[in-house]
Amino acid sequence: MVALLSTSGITGVVIADPPRPGTENNGLSENESSTLWSRDSDSYISQREYRQRYGETRSAGQQVANGTDVTFKRPPDTAATWSRNDFRDLDAGASNISIHPPHAQLQNSTLIADAHATFFGVHPSTRGHLESGRTPLYIAPNGTVRGLVDYRVRLPDENASNTTATEWTVIEDEVTEVRLMSDTETVATSEGTQTPVIQYHLEESWETTLTLEADIRVRVKGTVVPDKGNSSDEEVTYRTDTLTVSDSIDVEVYDLTASPYYATYPNGDAGVAVYQSRPWQGYTLTADGDARVRGVWRFYTARNPNWDQLVRSTRTGDTTVKSDSRPVFVHAYPSHIGPRTEPVRDGPEIIRTWGTENPAPTETIPETVNIDIVNRSYMSTYGLAVRANEVDPEDIQINGIVRGETARIVEPADKSPRQLRASNLSVEVVDQNHSAATLRIELRDNRTNAPIGLNESRMYPLGVESRSGTITIADQQIETNESGVAMVTVDEPGIYTAQYQPGSWLGHEPAYVSDTATVRWHPLVTIDGWFALVFEVGWQLLPFFVMFYAGKRLLRMLGPEDIFGQKP
Repeated sequence: MVALLSTSGITGVVIADPPRPGTENNGLSENESSTLWSRDSDSYISQREYRQRYGETRSAGQQVANGTDVTFKRPPDTAATWSRNDFRDLDAGASNISIHPPHAQLQNSTLIADAHATFFGVHPSTRGHLESGRTPLYIAPNGTVRGLVDYRVRLPDENASNTTATEWTVIEDEVTEVRLMSDTETVATSEGTQTPVIQYHLEESWETTLTLEADIRVRVKGTVVPDKGNSSDEEVTYRTDTLTVSDSIDVEVYDLTASPYYATYPNGDAGVAVYQSRPWQGYTLTADGDARVRGVWRFYTARNPNWDQLVRSTRTGDTTVKSDSRPVFVHAYPSHIGPRTEPVRDGPEIIRTWGTENPAPTETIPETVNIDIVNRSYMSTYGLAVRANEVDPEDIQINGIVRGETARIVEPADKSPRQLRASNLSVEVVDQNHSAATLRIELRDNRTNAPIGLNESRMYPLGVESRSGTITIADQQIETNESGVAMVTVDEPGIYTAQYQPGSWLGHEPAYVSDTATVRWHPLVTIDGWFALVFEVGWQLLPFFVMFYAGKRLLRMLGPEDIFGQKP
């Protein structure tokens, strides 16, 4: 499967097409493997053309993946499965050949040339596309690192004279140790291997630099042979060389903790709010996982194009070959679909979202990736609050954007659910004329009849500053005063509906649920309105009366005096 593209110099250009479904299993079904390649060109061919070209048909899923890119609600495990199995096809070169991807950082020493240690992949992990210039790689606290270490032995030049010559041979070359480091601390080691697979465990951290470091040792033997070929006169010398090579990547250790907050609505519904300072996928509300809520993040899988080709370095030059091993990674992006709940019809209801406004990360997505990414600024949905029919706190599971990672739940100091109260919103016309009306809106506690003022600002326990609520009417947002009253003027007849949207129950005591009230206003319901209508109609018809009167007078002046008095 390795195709030679050039024989001297790195002049070949490799077009990396994904493997055709069914040609490489790698632990996945044909449908699963067809969803991996979001960096492909999406050049769709019909089922008939595919059958003529390959002598077989495709499934419906394979056809879809041929024409567009498949996205996921949750981080899939297919990327790690493919990478783990495809890594087995990656082999290092012989002692006189170094195999490396084009992006490898090569190092040389006296006897060692074209040496490198390069990350193949870290799994589980997710590349987050947060905004332009901000695409952190989130990795699980416990995972696996795979890499390639290779080099070639550079023998000394043979020393020749009129009487003797030195012949050099390799007697030992090996990778003695491979280390994985977090910043300057060694977290795991592996015995000498050129395709290391290292299991790691990282303590709770935020940002760190992972380094794959390998020690290479070479020992050569030089034999001085006289021209006469007398072996008894041979002299033997040895040379040893060592070199340490490394590769580093910046990562964020994805370790989640969260504190859910609970509330009980007047009708018995449950409220749940969760905030997490990192991007996260969402949470399930039931033991069977049927009721769930997710934020703005969706996922796709794509290969790392740095491994589309490999370079074979020898003493005489470099050649480029197509790679048999291509790592695949999960990517998270903000979807324009936005936050969603499941089931769609009778599932939880999203009450509020929190987050920061970020510019769209469209520039971080390759042009060949066709996904439903936002094309304008978006809210990161670090916090989600929902209302559901019934919730058992023991069943809640908070899921991250890295596969398999769930948040460690830290119970808040006050575990008791907040009891929400019903509000009472009323609206009435208190003053009106033929051109406008003044509406009086009043908001009170339905149980105690105490006024509810909305002109205060508070700080939520989650650290988000916001107003305690608003009332919307006639395309205006208003706030009641300390007496629970607000006035608004309208100048268009019609039906006006006032809607109270309370602030989050997390920051208020007591906390309330929303309410609506409706009032109808039309100027004809007043005497002034009727008078104004008659006056307006008369004023509009006055020109017609004047024209009629003038025409009648003109006919009398030009025609018989009794023209209007004749009978048929």
